Amino acid sequence: MTAPLRIALPGAAGRMGRMITTLAAADDRCVIVAASDRPGSPMLGQDIGTMNQLPASGVVVADDAAALFAAKPDVIIDFTTPAATLSLAAMAASHHVAMVVGTTGLSAEDGKQLSHLAADIPVVWCANTSVGVTLLGRLVEQVAAKLVDDWDIEIVESHHKHKIDAPSGTALALGQAAAKGRNVDLDAVMSLDRTGARQDGDIGFAVMRGGDVAGEHSVIFYGQSERLELTHRATDRVIFGRGALRAASWIAQQKAGLYAMDDVLAD
Repeated sequence: MTAPLRIALPGAAGRMGRMITTLAAADDRCVIVAASDRPGSPMLGQDIGTMNQLPASGVVVADDAAALFAAKPDVIIDFTTPAATLSLAAMAASHHVAMVVGTTGLSAEDGKQLSHLAADIPVVWCANTSVGVTLLGRLVEQVAAKLVDDWDIEIVESHHKHKIDAPSGTALALGQAAAKGRNVDLDAVMSLDRTGARQDGDIGFAVMRGGDVAGEHSVIFYGQSERLELTHRATDRVIFGRGALRAASWIAQQKAGLYAMDDVLAD
């Protein structure tokens, strides 16, 4: 019998940390062996099972990321903050532990640092671990390559009112897919200012925040007298948790390098 995948979970008290804890508890192919959260979190010292209305697991939430690696995990699943992610990635590289990075809001420079660290360990970095969103990105690239002349692209995203970064990492990834389809640099054509006349070739972004929306993304291609819309709606964060566990199982078997959810789904 194959031993279960050993997962270490930073940000264990966050929305995604709690979701992954619940999903892992019901999956005998994996086990959470260590958990941590930010200093000052009210969940420090709590058992990750009981704090999620599950049986006690014997794993308590630590305030020190070093505790994650002391448990000798196979993989880190990280949904934290950009600064925490880079710190964890450096530690993971020194301990030769694979990572799944679902943190959003990383800058271009952050991405370069993560790519550098991935020379030593396997890392899946994705703005969205949903299978549906990954497939949406593929479709957007294909459509953008076909609809070029006289077609405008707008990306509209909605999330819950507590989300910090805007546009979302997923919206930016979809923008990258559209730009790739058109063989242009997104930074050169991205439009966040909606005042004034639209410039030809721009890829526009619109952001909405409110309520408890898990995540909605639409990529709209506006032509003359016609419009094509590609939309993904997440009604429950469970899809992100399932995708993260799928990515964790896959990345633990890979050689060092930086991977995306597309790579996970390719196998």
